[in-house]
Amino acid sequence: MRDTSPHAHTPAHAAEDALRIDTPHRELLDQVLDKWSLSVLNELCERPCRFNELRRAIPQVTQKSLTATLRRLERNGVVERCVTGTRPVAVEYRITPLGKTLRAPVDALLEWADEYLPAIEWAREQFDDAQAAGG
Repeated sequence: MRDTSPHAHTPAHAAEDALRIDTPHRELLDQVLDKWSLSVLNELCERPCRFNELRRAIPQVTQKSLTATLRRLERNGVVERCVTGTRPVAVEYRITPLGKTLRAPVDALLEWADEYLPAIEWAREQFDDAQAAGG
């Protein structure tokens, strides 16, 4: 039986099916894969955390940057803010099911970085040496 769905892959449609990096893609990746977002997601994949727990776990992040990062991740549906009914009221951040789907692609990028970091460092040294030599 022939697949007549709009997603059927034929050579004629191969160019249409190629991944493109459009503005929405760049904006999303910028918002969920920046250095603070990766650190926050790494912590929240382990357990829900309160704001100050995240600050302690990521000591280099400022309060302002952490607040902005959490809001951005929440806006993108990757993290949720949960208000507990305890006294005093507490706010906890949790990774959402959508956020959990980022784990595999991020792990793949980290594995790639681990494997190729020596080659990249070598290339950087070559580039820097050439720049210093006036090349």
